[in-house]
Amino acid sequence: MITTDFVPGSPSWLDLGAPDVPAAAAFYGAVFGWEFQSHGEEAGDYGVFRLDGKSVAGIGPLTEEGARSAWMIYFGTADADATARAVERAGGTVRVPPMGPGEGEGEGEGRMAQFTDPQGGQFAVFQPGTYPGLEAADAPGTLSWTELYTTDAAAAQEFYGAVFGWTAEDMPLPGGGGTYVLLTPEGRDKELMHGGLMQLPSEHLALNGGRPYWHPVFAAGDCDATVAKVVEGGGSVQMGPEDAEGVGRLAVCLDPAGADFVVLRPEPEGSGG
Repeated sequence: MITTDFVPGSPSWLDLGAPDVPAAAAFYGAVFGWEFQSHGEEAGDYGVFRLDGKSVAGIGPLTEEGARSAWMIYFGTADADATARAVERAGGTVRVPPMGPGEGEGEGEGRMAQFTDPQGGQFAVFQPGTYPGLEAADAPGTLSWTELYTTDAAAAQEFYGAVFGWTAEDMPLPGGGGTYVLLTPEGRDKELMHGGLMQLPSEHLALNGGRPYWHPVFAAGDCDATVAKVVEGGGSVQMGPEDAEGVGRLAVCLDPAGADFVVLRPEPEGSGG
């Protein structure tokens, strides 16, 4: 499960790049009950979503020309600069170099960096400072799992294992649907399993031009009711709602701008995402 203990290598933040921040804020507010708090023009119109007063995600305008609206997952690190070096050693690239106070400058709110894995999947890291990151997780309306669709599962395991030390466990999918790889932070028990990856052919990754991508899974008390709000708000459903044995009831959704996310009502005694 994803926690707010900020275990290294576990998801610690996520944010949405949106073409219309107010419209996206209204959509997610209606779907999950999130309240949007803008940091203003001086912060590049970046803002934070809160649920019951606790931060659950961020949102800001798209900054890269031609970029699609998408969620970015940030994994926790004690040293963003060291992680950037590890990414490059493992064959990935640094898209946004570590930003924030450097050595001797005080910790500030924290440091972040964004990367691309060797197959093309984009992800980020967050080194907490005075701002901790997620203040709520693994509850309805919050992040409960992360998922990578990739064109090469073995290569992805090798890369992320080298960068974060994640341990991986194969889980056969029902009906001969392939293999799902469960991910756990380095040195941690399976109770802190935080995500999974699945190999798909590039033609099944049309949402991102055939390239791999990460997306978030948000917990819901009622999957069908939440999906109904997605549709009412102008979003759409790619798959589901449907029951997944040992997981729960889930649906793959798109917001009105095309950013993908999953809604999941976990099985009460289920074992992860």
